[in-house]
Amino acid sequence: MSATTAAGHLARAHELLAAHPVVDGHNDLPWALREQVRYDLDRRDIATDQSATGLHTDLPRLRAGGVGAQFWSVYVRTGMAGDEAVSATLEQIDVVRQLVNRYPSQLRLALTADDMEAARAEGRIASLMGAEGGHSINCSLATLRALHHLGVRYMTLTHNDNIPWADSATDEPVANGLTRFGEEVVREMNRLGMLVDLSHVSADTMRDALRVTEAPVIFSHSSARAVCDHPRNIPDDVLGALAANGGVAMATFVPKFVLPAAVEWTRQADENMRANGLHHLDTTPAGMAVHRAFEAAHPRPLATAATVADHLDHMREVAGIDHIGIGGDFDGTAFTPEDLADVAGYPNLIAELLHRGWSDADLAKLTWQNAVRVLRAAEDVARSATRGPSIATIDQLDG
Repeated sequence: MSATTAAGHLARAHELLAAHPVVDGHNDLPWALREQVRYDLDRRDIATDQSATGLHTDLPRLRAGGVGAQFWSVYVRTGMAGDEAVSATLEQIDVVRQLVNRYPSQLRLALTADDMEAARAEGRIASLMGAEGGHSINCSLATLRALHHLGVRYMTLTHNDNIPWADSATDEPVANGLTRFGEEVVREMNRLGMLVDLSHVSADTMRDALRVTEAPVIFSHSSARAVCDHPRNIPDDVLGALAANGGVAMATFVPKFVLPAAVEWTRQADENMRANGLHHLDTTPAGMAVHRAFEAAHPRPLATAATVADHLDHMREVAGIDHIGIGGDFDGTAFTPEDLADVAGYPNLIAELLHRGWSDADLAKLTWQNAVRVLRAAEDVARSATRGPSIATIDQLDG
């Protein structure tokens, strides 16, 4: 591709994103703020460029990237359990609300699809929340309802470890999918209008959730297993089931999930982090210094926007254009693709897809329309629900 053609695609990408901005399914800025400055927003003013702090996200770069809506992850590590996990999740929700209140001309809290459209019309970034891991509800449906009341609009059923009622993609199977209580969690999420997020869960958990749910599901940050054989990605049979379900799979940018050559390199890098007494997901300056030293000694395989586009091409072919989206996982990963280094990078991905012949209509669905539709569909299911709040317990259903 000539430099002139590439420049033309990039200019066109910016035009398209002005009309149909990105809805990104997953950004871990709240956890990064906890880790770096313990939520002291005076020390991380995201109204200014925060590149020097190691953050992937700030308001100027969100604007440069054409982001119109962001699901902020209110993630807490699975090492937190019980009431500690619940309290930490509440702190994560609190910081998202602080950000919205601190930057009212830039951000708008969004609880519905209509709120997303209203934010776009106002020129603000719709700010939604997603809880990452069912450990955040401590096996309590009342806690699930409380999170929804506070504004959480999806919950990832697991994170990296199993929970008592669902198996994770990166743990040894115990439940072989969802338990009876896990199925009740899905039904209660349907009743509330909270999206069931199947990123991080095992393939059997994905299939069980699709069997039980009455509403469309999402994958907030997962790519195609057929392109990169990693358990965090989505098998083709599950991608193929999204059309009947109405759900959306949002491709992630994390190199170890999208680039086969990066899988083994990342395993070694994670072991190095643990050998240095650090959590393998540590992206604080101290953690990144260890990462960078390892990278200097062991050059990292580099993913690019083209790597991500390979996944999107496959996902479009298997799931259909109405069932794909974008979930970068910025500020939740130590490494990013070369030309998707931070939230300003989305135009590079759109330019790559233009180069591959994606139409304006296809790109509008990818960036904005599919994500808005799936939330609206979940709201419709909730409005039609006839049952009341579930008071079932895990002891009653799972014994």
